[in-house]
Amino acid sequence: MKLVPVQIALATTLALSGAAFAQTAAPAAPAAEASPLSFNIGLTTNYKYRGQDQDTSRTSAFKPALQGGVDYAFASGFYLGNWNSTVGFTDPDVANTTGKRARLEMDFYGGYKWSVGDWGFDVGALQYYYPNATKANTTEVYVGTSYGPFSAKYSNTVSKGYFGTGYATNDGRGTQYLNVAFAKEVAPNWTLKAAIGQTYFTSAVKAGGVPNYTDYSLGASYDLGNGLALGGYVQGGTNANNAAFNYTAGGSTKSLNKSTLIFTLTKTL
Repeated sequence: MKLVPVQIALATTLALSGAAFAQTAAPAAPAAEASPLSFNIGLTTNYKYRGQDQDTSRTSAFKPALQGGVDYAFASGFYLGNWNSTVGFTDPDVANTTGKRARLEMDFYGGYKWSVGDWGFDVGALQYYYPNATKANTTEVYVGTSYGPFSAKYSNTVSKGYFGTGYATNDGRGTQYLNVAFAKEVAPNWTLKAAIGQTYFTSAVKAGGVPNYTDYSLGASYDLGNGLALGGYVQGGTNANNAAFNYTAGGSTKSLNKSTLIFTLTKTL
């Protein structure tokens, strides 16, 4: 469940020389324009979204996921994108008596970005789709802003349910999420990244025993060149001991929100 479109700047210079310019350095050709189309693919040792495990098939910290997507940015500021990841949680459908699991998450999003001075702004909508567990499908609208290394984003659920919570009674609609993030290159090729988010469930969901919680992520990424990056992060959430966030697999119980060290390898092109 993810969320932010990726833009990749591709720039090349070409030095041309010929007999007529043997004594003078040829001017560099103009840099190629950034492609509106970009792709990304990645591996992670554990897919957490908003601090919570997205694979509950086992309680180990190592639960690798394959991820990838595509984005298209229009010159006008509009954008469209798709991002996907393997997952492994139980279908939240109350009629599910066989233990059927969601195996794939597909995100579809679109929006508009613009800037005013040093400020960036973003508005859009995001659909989380699970082919094998459609009761977990969730739709959000969002607004975001950025300034230098800082960014903030607010999301509001407009679908009946929030990843399966409250889908039968519309109790998931109105769930809110606020995230504040920081990303800055602190040394050549090294980027420090930190984020904190807060999930606000509806009153009906909280009355059912599911508390609000805060998620966090802290780590760094290293640019290996050619669009390849290696990252390491500690991610988790508060209220990890609350029974609402527990799951059982293989005879042991674990919290979705348990703090976990995660490594990622991503390629953009």
